[in-house]
Amino acid sequence: MKHFKTWIKCCTVLAIAYTCSSDAAQIYITDYASDADAKVYVTQYQSDANCIVYETAYKSDNDPGVWFFTKYKSDARATIYYTKYKSDASLIVYFTKYKSDARCRY
Repeated sequence: MKHFKTWIKCCTVLAIAYTCSSDAAQIYITDYASDADAKVYVTQYQSDANCIVYETAYKSDNDPGVWFFTKYKSDARATIYYTKYKSDASLIVYFTKYKSDARCRY
């Protein structure tokens, strides 16, 4: 059962991290870890990150690693919770200023 839960968590992280559809990954930020699909730790170092994320103002952007933050959970593809601790995270992200740098290492 433990391996199954780990596998499910891995699949969820991959779904969030690798978004190659016609729209940017629509992400909703929750205040509760229990509601989240993934716990996200934001690092200051690009080399520590699983995903280098570019935040867009347009949900029509369609590149991997491009996230659009939505106000409504029902519009979101994934729900994330920001954690203060790297050890609690299922996904470590670095926010970049440049869309061309956005990518995920999976």
